[in-house]
Amino acid sequence: MRDVARTFCLSPDKRLKLPARVHATYGVMGVLLLLAACSNADGPSAPPSDPPPQVSPSGNPPPVEPPPQTPPVEPPPQAPPVEPPPQARLGQWSGVSPAPIVQLHLHLLASGKVLSWGADGVPRTWDPATGAFTAVPAPSLLFCSGHAFLPDGRLLVAGGKKVDARNTDELGLPNTNVFDPASGAWHAMPAMAKARWYPTNTALPSGELVTIAGTDENGDHVLVPEVWNGAAWRPLTSAALELPFYPRTFVAPDGRIFYAGELQRSRYLDVAGAGRWTDGPLRKFGTRGYGSAVMYEPGKILYAGGGDPPTNTAEIIDLNQPSPTWTFTGSMASARRHLNATLLPTGDVLVTGGTSGGGFNNLSGGVRSAELWHPATGTWTTLASSTVVRIYHSTALLLPDGRVLYTGSGDGGDSPNERNYELYSPPYLFNGARPTIAAALPPRAGYGQTLIVDTPDGAGIAKVTLIGLGSVTHAFDQSARLVPLSFSPVARGLTIALPASRAAAPPGPYMLFLVNADGVPSEGRVMLLQ
Repeated sequence: MRDVARTFCLSPDKRLKLPARVHATYGVMGVLLLLAACSNADGPSAPPSDPPPQVSPSGNPPPVEPPPQTPPVEPPPQAPPVEPPPQARLGQWSGVSPAPIVQLHLHLLASGKVLSWGADGVPRTWDPATGAFTAVPAPSLLFCSGHAFLPDGRLLVAGGKKVDARNTDELGLPNTNVFDPASGAWHAMPAMAKARWYPTNTALPSGELVTIAGTDENGDHVLVPEVWNGAAWRPLTSAALELPFYPRTFVAPDGRIFYAGELQRSRYLDVAGAGRWTDGPLRKFGTRGYGSAVMYEPGKILYAGGGDPPTNTAEIIDLNQPSPTWTFTGSMASARRHLNATLLPTGDVLVTGGTSGGGFNNLSGGVRSAELWHPATGTWTTLASSTVVRIYHSTALLLPDGRVLYTGSGDGGDSPNERNYELYSPPYLFNGARPTIAAALPPRAGYGQTLIVDTPDGAGIAKVTLIGLGSVTHAFDQSARLVPLSFSPVARGLTIALPASRAAAPPGPYMLFLVNADGVPSEGRVMLLQ
């Protein structure tokens, strides 16, 4: 920029005392202001004459000094990025709280309370809000029974343990008992044709329930499945087959029962008429004794761990395909036997507990770190570690608030009786505010129904999931399944399309979760799908 000169003449009546000439330079603009007194107070001012040029000793004009430069403004120092708390990566375990029994059978009731029992002591309900346990005596010993929920939310328990003078294992009872969460009472129902110890119950699309396998009152394997129709049992006399204890069974997309293991050979059971078994695909790994399996989407099953020595491998199958086959997915960081796999609202699968040591129930090989399997990538993330080592007879159960109840271990298997529990908060509970469901859901909903859910967070919801209430024992949840739901934002919140297929979601109690774009779930709301 060049200098700009300006001269101002002030008349005498202004009474200003100024030097003959003031030279001021401003900033980078180089503005030169010349203030001059008038030369004649009585007459017009004479124009000022230019000052004589200055000459340097060399005879050249002096160099023009550049205007002073304003120093550059330094940007303020940037604050270092805020690291998320470790809980946002690893989750967090609570302290250890006492329980009156070894909780080796664990069930989330439609009331929000948890029902449990073990080998010794009467069954108890536990209230997550207060931590209080309440005794609810059963009509018979329920130890090592099978269990699943009926369409009206009641829990049907098939079998149990027959006690003889020597307290012999593997002796079953034919008893049928139903627990009503509304009244908190048990009701004895008509007995099965055969006694059963270590059977599996599976709810059917028809609203009926099938019980499979186990041993009878003499310790012999029960070959014939039976179907409960709401009032009595119907034997499937054409479907005789010997299977290991607590078979891992699920409802396939075509309505048949799919046996995923523990044996390597998968099978299908058609419960129509007198019943019929047909062969399914072989798993990649051999016998997965006391491995854990879950249906993480309709028709899609994850089977992890198990075996002796235990394996860290896991495999998946998609029964929606024309010719389903088992394929390996990512392997866990730790080999595990007697682990528990738990479905989470995000669609991920949490694995807890178990032992990596050889033999049936190796306490020294106990694994305390949890792991998380991500279906989208088939990979595992290692999470925080529990305080207590839990192996044979351990259990884990998803609660409506998104935490996982972790308990059991003992009451057999030559390991300590763990009459206590821990609560695990997954990483998603430390990743921001939770979406909310602003109004109560209807207690019952029908197939294919559109549900309007009031929520102020509808625009930020990325996923809606429906999860069956859990019923867990011996490293297997006989009742939980996850169903993703389609949805769309509306002014009041969301419209959600409930499943149209009874095979995808057999009738019974479910929790509905909203999951936002950060993977943070709402609290679950319980409703009956009928």
